Amino acid sequence: MNNFNPEYYDQDTTAGGGVFAIDAIASERATFIRKTYMHLAGAILAFMGLESIILSTPGLRDPILSAFTGNMWLVLIAFMGASWIASSMASSAKSLGTQYAGLGLYIVAEALIFVPILYIAKEFSNETVIPVAAIITLCIFGGLTAYVFVTGANFSYLGGGLTIAMLAAIGIAIGGALFGFSLGIWFAGAMVLLMSGFILYETSNVLHQYSTDQYVSASLALFASVATLFWYVLRIVMMFSSDD
Repeated sequence: MNNFNPEYYDQDTTAGGGVFAIDAIASERATFIRKTYMHLAGAILAFMGLESIILSTPGLRDPILSAFTGNMWLVLIAFMGASWIASSMASSAKSLGTQYAGLGLYIVAEALIFVPILYIAKEFSNETVIPVAAIITLCIFGGLTAYVFVTGANFSYLGGGLTIAMLAAIGIAIGGALFGFSLGIWFAGAMVLLMSGFILYETSNVLHQYSTDQYVSASLALFASVATLFWYVLRIVMMFSSDD
């Protein structure tokens, strides 16, 4: 039997033709959320697999280390460029293939950018730093995600402030690269707080700002925040584990 729901079909739809998740019927909203987090898990697993291949293959690893190590400008340009291109591609509601291409591009870009810090953590730090950083990141992400879904809070109002804070952080990072001063643990701690804010914002957007056909785009936004959070959590763990 066709379960026709006139209230559902009278709802506003997005430009891509889908219904915002918060307005969709419960079964479609649940399917969208499940697909979003399955794609996020897949992106993380793909990132881990690609990173493992690169780090265990000197022919791939060494040129990347030579290009990125000590060259913060290149890292920043690569990160911002990949983020902009991938986000633009994945936010397209017209082509699912384009969304997947954007997500794939971002995974590859992140895998390349993470090579230097993971290599240093693996070769010159305590062998537990990467697992510890991963567990801390998972706990932060899980706690913030649970809070948003349990309370149903809408954190979309954070967008402007988070963008300004991110631009300021990029400016500080560029200043550090230009003038050679260390950003230190306080900057890393501030970035963890900033990324926590982004996770609240992006998780809220999963419910309130994405349509039910944009699960790939939503997963990319979450992956970007989780990856950046992991970067700075790892830096903090490495600082505390240093013998210096």
